[in-house]
Amino acid sequence: MKSLLLLSAALGLSLTACRNSTDRQTAQQTTTSPDSTGTDWAMLPFEKVDSLNPVLVPSPALTFRDPIWKKDVKWEEKDVFNPAAVVRDGKVYLVYRAEDKLGKYAGVSRLGLAISTDGLHFEKEDKPIFFPDNDAQKKYEWEGGSEDPRIVESPQGDYVMTYTAYDGKTARMMLATSPDLRKWTKHGPVLGEGKHLNTWSKSGAIVAKQKGDQIVAEKINGKYWMYFGDTNLFLAQSDDLIHWTPLEEAEGSLKPIVRPRPGKFDGQLVEPGPYALLTEKGILLIYNSARPIPNKKDALIYSAGQVLLDKQDPTKILARTSEPFFVPEKNYELTGQVNNVVFLEGLVPFKNKWFLYYGTADSKIAVAVHEN
Repeated sequence: MKSLLLLSAALGLSLTACRNSTDRQTAQQTTTSPDSTGTDWAMLPFEKVDSLNPVLVPSPALTFRDPIWKKDVKWEEKDVFNPAAVVRDGKVYLVYRAEDKLGKYAGVSRLGLAISTDGLHFEKEDKPIFFPDNDAQKKYEWEGGSEDPRIVESPQGDYVMTYTAYDGKTARMMLATSPDLRKWTKHGPVLGEGKHLNTWSKSGAIVAKQKGDQIVAEKINGKYWMYFGDTNLFLAQSDDLIHWTPLEEAEGSLKPIVRPRPGKFDGQLVEPGPYALLTEKGILLIYNSARPIPNKKDALIYSAGQVLLDKQDPTKILARTSEPFFVPEKNYELTGQVNNVVFLEGLVPFKNKWFLYYGTADSKIAVAVHEN
């Protein structure tokens, strides 16, 4: 979620960091997906670690020589939020979004790295590991920045990251790879530079399987799959994790797979959380969602649900939670850069538990734990 993303001008919403495209897609269509009467397929419950949350907060002390501005900037002075998570060498690595207070959009986004031996207490690295630069992707990344990472491993052991680039007009889902989470190769827009180049796109959740404490991309029917979008959820397929082809309707528009459900907690929009997890029962996707707050003009509340899709047919919905399993309720979730937000994005198996990392009010990072 591009911070969570500048909300649609068509809706008249005034959230500055929460960029989404409800005005660009038909997100309000009625869905025919089944509500679940049972949740034995879902990953439940998650307990917020109240004694420590938030586990990551912004700092004005960290500086970085920006290659475009050619000056030192306090690169995470404003906010930290929306992290991806990876287990590497027995530690949890958080790749998190951070904003400064500069520029025409009141903050450029870059990605920082924080490391923990217990999944709860983190030490930040001083400099961002991923940022807009004077490279071929600058035209897409500047000067909004690089936002909202999601990471899986390839079968060969490299890291594959989807992220959002924002140029001030259009959010584009991008892709990069790395052998070590520090040195990155940018591969450009996931939807290519053809007819979908200027289609608002973001939040790519690749279908992957747990292998020990690693989350590794897994093929289904000979293809890799990725859910994406922040209105409806769409689907793309790939032979190599680098080049992707979206599923389309007959007339060439993106084909919705999971839609908002008017009147429910996910009635305004749906957006992937972490990667999509391949389980024995199907493809489990934790997703973020929003609905209007009654009697509050231009206000949304972000919460999270879960959906199960067929592992032989990734377009087919098998079950879906009828109520949110994760909602904003703590002060740091209710008040911040964008109020009333929990945005789930990082999920790792670690020490026989599942650790879920999420952005709070587009301002800080917190953790919740699911016991196996």
